[in-house]
Amino acid sequence: MITLSEENYLKAILSINLETKNIVSTNEIAGVLNTSPASVSEMIKKLEEKNLVDYEKYKGVSLSKSGEKLALEILRKHRLWETFLVKKLEFNWSEVHDVAEQLEHVKSKKLTNKLDHFLNYPKFDPHGEPIPSKNGIISPTKRVLLSEVPIKTNGIIMGVSTDESEFLDYLTQLNFKIGSKIKILDIILFDKSMKIQIGDKIEQISEEVTNNIHIKIIE
Repeated sequence: MITLSEENYLKAILSINLETKNIVSTNEIAGVLNTSPASVSEMIKKLEEKNLVDYEKYKGVSLSKSGEKLALEILRKHRLWETFLVKKLEFNWSEVHDVAEQLEHVKSKKLTNKLDHFLNYPKFDPHGEPIPSKNGIISPTKRVLLSEVPIKTNGIIMGVSTDESEFLDYLTQLNFKIGSKIKILDIILFDKSMKIQIGDKIEQISEEVTNNIHIKIIE
C-alpha cells in the first residue's frame, strides 16, 4: 500500500525529470515539495524498499519502471482534474492546483478514464503541461521561453513554468491565456523587459515574467 505522501514524492520526481531529463537530486525534490533534504532522504529509503525508485549515492534518484508507471498515473489524474476544474467548473487557473492535489489521489481508474473521455481526451492542461495518456504516453511539445525569442516574433502561449498563484493572477489581469496569440514588439536593453501585443492590447512585461512563459513560434 502506498501513502499519499509517497505518491506526492513520485509525482515530484517525475515532474523534475520531465523538465531536466536528468537524475533527480534530493535538493531538487526538497525544493519542489518545500521540505528538508533530510526528510527527502528518509522518504527515498522507503520508496526504495518498495522498489519504486533507484538511488545512487552522491548522484540522486530515478524512478523504477513500477515507480514511473505509478507516477504517470498520478500526474495524469492531477492534470485531468485541473483541466476539468478550469473548463467545466470555471475555476481560475491560479486556483486549480491545490484542489487537483487532493483529487489526484482518488484511486478509481474507471473514474479517471471517464473523466478523460468527458473532456474529449485533452493533451494539455490549463497551464500548458502535457497530460499523459492512459498508456503513459506524453505528447511532445515544441515550445521556447518568451525571453529567448527576438523582436517581431509571433507566437502562441503554450504554458508557464510556475503555478504560483500571484504569478497566474497577474497573467489573468493581462488577459494571458493558453492559446492566446502574442507578438513581440520591442525588447528594452536596459532591463530586458519586453513590449508585447496580445489581442488588441499592448503591454510591457518584465524579464522575470518572460522567463516563465512558454510559446510556440508561428509564421
